[in-house]
Amino acid sequence: MAVISGDGVFSHTCVGAADLAASAAFYDAAMAPLGVKNLGPFGENIILYGKDKPALLVMRPGNGEAPSSNGVTIGFAAAATDQVDAFHAAGIAAGGACEGEAGPRGHLPGAYAAYLRDPAGNKICAYTFTDGN
Repeated sequence: MAVISGDGVFSHTCVGAADLAASAAFYDAAMAPLGVKNLGPFGENIILYGKDKPALLVMRPGNGEAPSSNGVTIGFAAAATDQVDAFHAAGIAAGGACEGEAGPRGHLPGAYAAYLRDPAGNKICAYTFTDGN
């Protein structure tokens, strides 16, 4: 089974949050199946997430304006389809909105993904590849 992994291009990713508590509850739940954990706050306006070091920052926008991410999707690597399924279910249960049920994606052989919108409207997905088509 292939696993998507980063190639060191990004140092971190930030997503805006209007309601930091609601976004934290969502990301705590949705990221747990992927092995990504809440690493705690950074000041009063940022919550850090990662496996061993901060890689995702959920934050109130520094300019005080409403968060906006129309057209942006952040993809998280999953090791297996059950992690993708758990990510989607946990995210929905924690207040997220479905942007695409967990399942095969026809654009790449073996692609399996699920898409969510977080409470602030950011679009995220979990992705893996299976050996089959």
